[in-house]
Amino acid sequence: MHQYLLFSPEVAAARAAGKAIVALESTIISHGMPYPQNVQMAREVEQIIRDGGAVPATIAIIGGKICIGLSEEQLELLGTSPDAMKVSRRDLPYVLSQSKLGATTVAATMICAELAGISVFVTGGIGGVHRGAETSFDISADLQELAQTSVAVVCAGVKSILDIGLTLEYLETHGVPVVSVGQRGFPAFFTRESGFNADFQLDTAAEQAAFIHTKWQLGLRGGVVVSNPVPADEAMPKAEIDAITAQALQEADAQGVTGKNVTPFLLSRIKQLTEGRSLATNIALVKNNARCGAALAVAMLAH
Repeated sequence: MHQYLLFSPEVAAARAAGKAIVALESTIISHGMPYPQNVQMAREVEQIIRDGGAVPATIAIIGGKICIGLSEEQLELLGTSPDAMKVSRRDLPYVLSQSKLGATTVAATMICAELAGISVFVTGGIGGVHRGAETSFDISADLQELAQTSVAVVCAGVKSILDIGLTLEYLETHGVPVVSVGQRGFPAFFTRESGFNADFQLDTAAEQAAFIHTKWQLGLRGGVVVSNPVPADEAMPKAEIDAITAQALQEADAQGVTGKNVTPFLLSRIKQLTEGRSLATNIALVKNNARCGAALAVAMLAH
């Protein structure tokens, strides 16, 4: 057993019984949504995964341990604590060795999931290449993690605040396949279409599981992006979200917001400018991804 891993009773029992397990990140709780919607969403997403025949394993760093599966009290702590650090690959050793409270990003959750032997991970959206990256070099560590860590990531694509074309180019360069569910188009988080296509369309969990197993059996390390668009009746109009995103980006630039502070700033501003509708869409797409991820985890086990 890895010395830093601490499994919750529910996840430990699932491992012993050979059940399907789905990893969940915790940055969406601590930095992605306001309280109390964040904790409510986390609980509901966990229940959706249970209803789908799998066991949820929300991951966070607490008390010098990588906690795989969280208690009600730990979810509440993450949802309310102003001290929770946003943890990516570079931050893991610091947060563990200093016993800090840490919420895991996509990259860190992938690392922890792989350590724990979990191959399916559900999130809202992955990070990507930021606009203006040709001068700022601002590229999310999530993409590099996908290139090297063998975990399938179910998401609603990437946020429209990013440069989606360059993000897909980066993934292609690093050999990361991008699969879409139910449509050829690659989704853009709040909207179903980004204007770009995924590499492959695989609509069923069985097809997705066969694809992922084949990749790894060939010795092709690294993740798979399973992009699952937000349900049509919960999506936001593309023209509206694009205009609001452009405004929020302009404001971030004017206020000198940089680095890892950009995404929380933009999401918060977009929520204000959409009068909360973007938060409702965000919650809907995470729940939709949980359904997709639970089905995939069960199919991975059956394959």
